[in-house]
Amino acid sequence: MSQEVNQMIGNKIKSIRKQRHLSLEDLSKETEVSKAMLGQIERGVSSPTVSTLWKIASGLGVSFSSFVEEEKPAFSKVKIENVEPLLEDQGRYLVRMLFPTEANRRFEAYSVTLEPGCSYKSAAHGEGVEEYVFVQIGQMTLIVKDHSHPLKENEVLRFSANYEHEYKNDTAEACTLLMIIYYSYQ
Repeated sequence: MSQEVNQMIGNKIKSIRKQRHLSLEDLSKETEVSKAMLGQIERGVSSPTVSTLWKIASGLGVSFSSFVEEEKPAFSKVKIENVEPLLEDQGRYLVRMLFPTEANRRFEAYSVTLEPGCSYKSAAHGEGVEEYVFVQIGQMTLIVKDHSHPLKENEVLRFSANYEHEYKNDTAEACTLLMIIYYSYQ
């Protein structure tokens, strides 16, 4: 992640924390992220993982994308390969934020690539959060609440994301999917 993105994320987290009159210690208790790590993220000196950002978003009751929101024109066109990915699972889980939530829109869209051997566990999101997974290329398995859902090209799955869930690619080919996350709260 670039220094500019780290700084944007840190500034947004600090702004939300200050608006809510929370200390770093208060935020640490709400998010289960250490006070030291939160301080480093706010200062832009640490590159937070996807898992850490999800913990912070869930603890604050905000969308994941709210940390990198910018002013947007009335239309947006995104070339996916130009969006810098966030990486997890030793670089095998690549997430590219396409469209963040906005005040009048309670969903966000991502392009996700699961490289061969990828296994990414996501913590439960807030109550009422739903994920929509559209497999574009390849195949993968989504495990939600101990139920496996194999998905292949041109298949779609919707699920309540208030349970821990796991994205797996046990194949020898990369899997690309579009993910939409809907927030019942904002």
